[in-house]
Amino acid sequence: MRLSIILAFASCFASAGAFTSVESSTRNTYLSASAENEHDLGRRELFRKALVTSAGTAALVLSPVASNIPAANAADAAALDDLPPEAQRSYRQYRIALQIGADYYLWELRDKISRIDDWGEVNELYRVNNNKGQGQPSRIERDYINPMRILSLSMPPDAADEMRAAQFKFEQAAAGLSKITTGVRRDLPVEISPAAQKDALVKWEEGRVALNDFFALLNDTTGLNELKPIPVAGPNQNNEYGRSEKRYFELMKKTKLCQNRGGPALSQAWGQLMVSGYLQDSCGIPDMDTYFYQ
Repeated sequence: MRLSIILAFASCFASAGAFTSVESSTRNTYLSASAENEHDLGRRELFRKALVTSAGTAALVLSPVASNIPAANAADAAALDDLPPEAQRSYRQYRIALQIGADYYLWELRDKISRIDDWGEVNELYRVNNNKGQGQPSRIERDYINPMRILSLSMPPDAADEMRAAQFKFEQAAAGLSKITTGVRRDLPVEISPAAQKDALVKWEEGRVALNDFFALLNDTTGLNELKPIPVAGPNQNNEYGRSEKRYFELMKKTKLCQNRGGPALSQAWGQLMVSGYLQDSCGIPDMDTYFYQ
């Protein structure tokens, strides 16, 4: 659930059928607000402050999906004007979540695959939550595949075809990793082939390449070159990545604390809100734009 922070988280948080009713209602209401008169500006500010979780356990301050580019990159934002409106919205909504997904893929998932005792946690990526009949996507769907699918469908046809191809390669790698690790848990000893761990790392690498391909296509299509690919494994991998591992784990820790404030009943909602770009700042979560632009 932590990645689902964050979009997040995270995590993710996001196909048309995977949005929560609160998220869809809030986003649609916000996007319908017009910036052309003071009345609509007042409505927009109201919705930024009004969304409160059930039982009043946490107040969510919404961050508008259309104002995430810092002043230093304002000129680059003009490049998005050539894209369809839905592509612009999807990019601004999911770019942070996808980059956090890449952070997790590098700094957590690979380590878990390298330790067979942690394969039970790897399996959690693929677990679908059908709590009370309200099906929620697995984490791998929410944090990676659904955002990739939505972005692909919103882009111009020439770019969309290539992005879908990268998405499918990522899905194939994820499915292969799931097949290898399924049923392996620390508390349930099973016989594991000596080659299983190596095969799992191969699938991780295939997923890394596919995710990087998707990022490269997205950067090229938007002209912003904002998403950072995951470098090849090696002693200089973190330096080449150019992002802070320390800041990532601090973000995960604070996000987990926020989720715990709401208890089990709100845990899933937290994940969905964070992966969708609606971020909460009252319990220490850093500004997501600042985190994104490292």
